[in-house]
Amino acid sequence: MTQLQRKQEFYRQLTLAKKALKSKSFQVSFYHLENAHILGQKHVYRHTLSHYWMLVYGIKTNSSKEIIGQLFRIIASILFTLIWVPTGNTGGTNISAVKPIPIRKELQKYF
Repeated sequence: MTQLQRKQEFYRQLTLAKKALKSKSFQVSFYHLENAHILGQKHVYRHTLSHYWMLVYGIKTNSSKEIIGQLFRIIASILFTLIWVPTGNTGGTNISAVKPIPIRKELQKYF
């Protein structure tokens, strides 16, 4: 798979997440946000954008843990993406920000 295909899948996952968020399908939305994070985490803008939408998710679900965590992760994504990211990390506050995770099966073809 090419970088272009990974980028296209990132935006497809983000679109699915936003649609699910709008319809209050919060678990579905977060799953797609995690996928977008995995796909975009080696690109500063896409990595930061995935955390921004996780922040929106935190606001919509009234999760202070997610809101605070994502504010820190937005800053970290801007500062550290080009230096180091934990491959496969899903980006939510339910996972350590520095923990590498095996890439999900459905996303492996993009790597």
